[in-house]
Order: sequence, then structure tokens, then C-alpha cells
Amino acid sequence: MPTVAVDKEDLWRRLGRKYSAEEFDKLLFEFGLELDEDTTEEVEALRKKGLPAGRPQLKIEIPANRYDLLCIEGIARALRVFLGLDKAPRYKLAYPPGGEADLINITVAPETKQIRPFFACGVLRNVKFTQLSYDSFIDLQDKLHQNLCRRRQFVAIGTHDLDTITPPFRYEARPPKDIKFAPLNKDQEYTAEELMTVYESEKHLARYLPIIRDSPVYPIIYDQNDRVLSMPPIINSEHSKITLNTRNIFIDITATDETKLAIVANIITTMFSEYCEEPFTIEPCKVIYPDGTTRITPDLAYRPATARASFINSCTGVELDAAAISTLLERMTLHPQVSPNNPDEIIVDIPPTRPDILHECDIMEDAAIAYGFNKLPDTFPATSTVAQPLAVSKLTDIVRREWAMAGWVEVLPLILCSHEENFAWLNRTDDGTQAVRIANPKTLEFQVVRTSLLQGLLKTVRENRSHALPIRVFEAADVVFKDPARERQARNVRHAAAVWCNKTAGFEVVHGMLDRIMLMLEVPRIASTDYKAETGYYIKEREDPTFFPGRAATIYFRPPPSERSALASVKHGIKAALGKPDDLEIGVLGVLHPSVLENFEIPYPCSALEFSLEPFKQEMNAVWTNAD
Repeated sequence: MPTVAVDKEDLWRRLGRKYSAEEFDKLLFEFGLELDEDTTEEVEALRKKGLPAGRPQLKIEIPANRYDLLCIEGIARALRVFLGLDKAPRYKLAYPPGGEADLINITVAPETKQIRPFFACGVLRNVKFTQLSYDSFIDLQDKLHQNLCRRRQFVAIGTHDLDTITPPFRYEARPPKDIKFAPLNKDQEYTAEELMTVYESEKHLARYLPIIRDSPVYPIIYDQNDRVLSMPPIINSEHSKITLNTRNIFIDITATDETKLAIVANIITTMFSEYCEEPFTIEPCKVIYPDGTTRITPDLAYRPATARASFINSCTGVELDAAAISTLLERMTLHPQVSPNNPDEIIVDIPPTRPDILHECDIMEDAAIAYGFNKLPDTFPATSTVAQPLAVSKLTDIVRREWAMAGWVEVLPLILCSHEENFAWLNRTDDGTQAVRIANPKTLEFQVVRTSLLQGLLKTVRENRSHALPIRVFEAADVVFKDPARERQARNVRHAAAVWCNKTAGFEVVHGMLDRIMLMLEVPRIASTDYKAETGYYIKEREDPTFFPGRAATIYFRPPPSERSALASVKHGIKAALGKPDDLEIGVLGVLHPSVLENFEIPYPCSALEFSLEPFKQEMNAVWTNAD
């Protein structure tokens, strides 16, 4: 959740009164926010020592989807409406005297499709800034850049003194060597190539350079006289920078995501439209795309939505009519009215500042906040039920309990791992059909969702190799495999795994662990050649690169007849008669290969066991059914 620091005295002035720490904390809680810190005591302590200190600030935690609360203007506006001091403002577009024909035009060049294809803009006329409001304007841009804009990767905002530039404007994409201008806070002109080198040493800008550095063309905005406004998403020009004396502001927004573009354009213009000579008005601009289509931006159209009083009452437990709920919604900066055709229906106009409202349940949540969560009635459910664990969860608990009672320690590694850990370090190959990959991993350690529990256990042993031997660890949790047949394209499979680390390999120890858990599941051990046995498990030697040659075995399970369909039972009988029973391969155990131990930096021999718990779910369900 982002934290917004606001000037305490300025906020009190906007709210019309001073609050104690307890009063303001309660107000924020009722509105759904949280006071993170009040710096008043720190500031006063510094002043007593004669040290320089700024003005006291309130640091407020804001929900991640409430972009309209990322500045003091939005917070104060929302709280005043919530307290009933103001009505929710109506944002509107203010066209020039000549109408649409006199709008500022911006032409988008076809080359921008290679880098940042979407563009929006707007104008704030006759703005009057103070130092506090100017700083807030800059801070909001930074907050949007860091949150919704994902560090300018999706959206970048530029602000300019409109009186220093001449429309119409052109949004183009040119080779970096063909771009030259004096960037913000610098007197010298640089080419775009030179700027990439200049800003490498400036920490606050260096992190944005990779966004466009490797592109053959860089985005650039020109005015009618070929003066550069900005090179998004890196830097604006010195020529058009805004100051405290700026009266007319031109705002440009470039993006790779059209939805985020519209949200940012609406938020940045509406939040500071209160400083215009006519508050809450924005002068639109006309954007002309390469295919000839035009768009008027920003789009401040109010989105119509419908909510039912009966739905809101059923979710919150209150009994209010549509008119009363409409009054509550007005306190949340919405514009509701009762439908003339249906007394249960509320027609809500959602302002452009509330992109977080997507569904009727969001409107219900706002009504609950305005009513007060602490005031909602406590009710017992109409029905009483007794919960029962899932079969796979019950199985997992049995494994945990039995292995823990045997003296083993349960560990909980992360479900994400690197590609190497999941495959190469276990001497396994990736055929591309198993592991679910993370699209944009933050680090190399989190590239895929694990398909085995062994790598997590081995990493645990590695980090604890200084402990006394033997090291006995286990885990019972999910692994994930690709599954194109399912809607989500993946499936979870519950596995159980254990690793024994000692001065000797201990194959017999993990074998005993397998025997113990099968005993508790009442699965008999059978010979691999016992084709007449109806159910049971057995192991069979296998060659597996993860394990030492000749020291690995496959675990097979023969489901009981009750878990097979009639056709499957017939097929199993035929195969058994032929010496090829239809048994399930559920896992593997053995002594780990020295190269695997070397990859995980483990200096001692280890044995490991891993098998799936999925085949036993039906049997566990049958046990519960018989118990009932």
C-alpha cells in the first residue's frame, strides 16, 4: 500500500478544523485509511535542539487501487465529502470559445508504434500555485509513476508551461542521434544518445533508461516551432518547465497500456483542476492518430452503474431503502439516484476519479464504509454446518504427524524456484510441457513453479549443513504442472518428500519412511510379480539421473477394485494375466547422485523419497463414508 505524506497544517486548513491524533486516526479508520505516522513530535524535538526542521507531516496509508487519494487534494476532497462538508464535485470539460475547432491538436506519428503508441493530454487554465500545491503536483506525478505506471514502464507523465510553447504539437519517434535538446535543469543541449550516458550517474533517472535504451527509435514531443517538450519516459525539456508562476499547464501522457493511460490522464487532471480559475474544469485536447482517428482527451465521462438495495442489504445485514443507501453513496463521492422504474434499483454515476469501482460489490463496499463497519449488525448464519477437511488435506496431516513422530523435521520452502534448481541441478531436462514459468520474474531465484519438492529440501539441507548429523527433513505440499486440458492451464498435485543426510547414504531409512506411511494408510506391501493381489504397493529398480546408478527405485501403487470402473477392472485383469498389471507410478526413492549434491553444495551423502498423495484420496473418502 502506498504511503502519502501530507502537510498537517494544510490538511487541517482544508478540513476546516484541527483534529487530535486519536480523532484523526478514528476518522481515517472509518473512511478505510490508516494513519501510519505523525511527525509532529520529531519536528518539535528538532526545533528545540535548534536544528533545521520542516513542517509536521501526516503519513497516510492509501489502498493500492485508490489513485484519487495519492495527494492532499484528493484526500481532503474525499474526507470533506465523507464528513458532509461538501458535495462531490462534478468534473467537466471546458472547451475554448471556438469549440472543438479551437482545441489544441497533437498528431501522433506512425513510428511511435515501435515504442510507446498511446497518447493523451489536457490543459489546466489559469492555475494559481502556492509552494505547497506546486510540491503536491510534482509529488502526485511521482506517486503515479511508482504505482500505477510501474516506474514509467507503462505510462509516463510530462507537465509543461503552455505559455512557453506553441501548439499544435507532434508526438514522434526518431533515432536517438536525430534528437537534440536541453533537458530539465541543464543549460547545454545533448543528443538522446548522449543523455543515456549523462543520466547513468543520476540515480533518480538511471532506473528509467532501460525502458527505451535498446529501442531503434526514442519517443519525442515537438511544438510547432520544433522545440522539444519532452522525451518520455525519461525527461522533460528545460524550455517548457513549470514554475510557481506558471498559469497554463499542458500535460502530456504517453503509454504502452491504453487503460492505464486513461486512468492516469483522468487522475492527474481532475486532482489539480481545483486550482483552475473555474474549479474542476479541464480543457481537452484532440489527439490525431496515424490511421486518421481522433480522440478527445481526457475523457471525463461518468460511467453509469446499477446497484440493488436488496443486494447491498443482504451483504451488509442492514435494512435500508434505496433512498437511504443513495445518501450513503453520496458520502463516497459517487452520484446516485433511485431508479424511477424500480424502487429497489439505484443508478450510480461513477466519476472519472474512481476507476476502482468495477462491479456492484464495489458499490456495496462503499455503502458499508459510509454506514460504518463497526455499526453493521452481528448476525448468526441461518444454517449450521460442521466442516470436514478435504481428503488430500487429511492425507497430508497423516503424513506430517507420522513423519514428525518418527523424529523428522517439517520444512516449508518457497513454491517458486529457479529453472536450474528445478531441472539442471537435479540432472533433469525440461521438455517444455511440465513447468509453469513466471512471465516477468523479479530475480533468477523465482523463474518457475516447482514440479518437485526435492530442490526445496536440498536447499534447506545446504543452509543447515553445519548442524549435527543426521539431518532429517520432510515436506508435504503442492507441486504444479502444466495442464492444457484445464481452464487455468495448470494443476496442483499434492506430494510428500523426505531427505536424509548423514555420513552414510541411508537408503534403508527413507525406505522405512515409505513403509511406515503406507502402513498408516493401510496399503499392503506386495511383490512386483504378485499379479493376483487386488491392491498394494511395491518398488522396482529404475535408472534415474537424479539418483546414484543402481540405487534408485520407482514406487508403484495398485488401486483397490473399488476405485476402478468396471471397464478398468476388466482391463486390469487382462493385463495382470499377461504379467503387465495396470499399476500407477506414484513416486521415486533412492540415493542422490554426487553431482546433484555438488550442485546444492552438500558435502554428505543423502537419500531422498518423493511420491504423490493424489492416488490415495478416493480411499480416504471411502473410509470417511463408511465411518459415517
